[in-house]
Amino acid sequence: MAENEKEETQETQETQNTAPEPEDLEAIKAELEEERKAKASAEAALAEKENRIIELEASLSEAKTASEAVAAELSQVKEANVQAVSKYLDVVRSANPTIPQDVIVGATIEEIDASLAKATNIAEAVKSSLEAQAKETKVPAGAPPRTEISVEGLSPREKIAAGIQQKGGTS
Repeated sequence: MAENEKEETQETQETQNTAPEPEDLEAIKAELEEERKAKASAEAALAEKENRIIELEASLSEAKTASEAVAAELSQVKEANVQAVSKYLDVVRSANPTIPQDVIVGATIEEIDASLAKATNIAEAVKSSLEAQAKETKVPAGAPPRTEISVEGLSPREKIAAGIQQKGGTS
């Protein structure tokens, strides 16, 4: 046992030698308190960031819902636009019966207007060309004067038949 007592005495002395002084204890307590405050501050900041993340996720969800609604509305507007352009094309074609319908084309109102203007210009050019040709070829008013039948190139039998016809005979 003497050996055990010796070891205990050495351990006690070592413990006493390594035991912190009261000043050291106060410094450790102050450091521990600072660490606790820093931990509490970090936890508060983390909680605040988690709340902000939740808010942002909610905002993102709302934005997605709004985006889907806007996309649906845009689709409806596009469909209405296609129908309106189609009806406009029909109206323009029916309002211009002198222009062939397959000449007036377009997928937008501007394209339809441009093709109508082009077709109208072509139609006016053709019309003025035909009017100019009609002025060049003059047809006299009334019936043409009667002239005798030319007997040149007729066979003798045809000449006799033509002569009988002129005299009022029958053939």
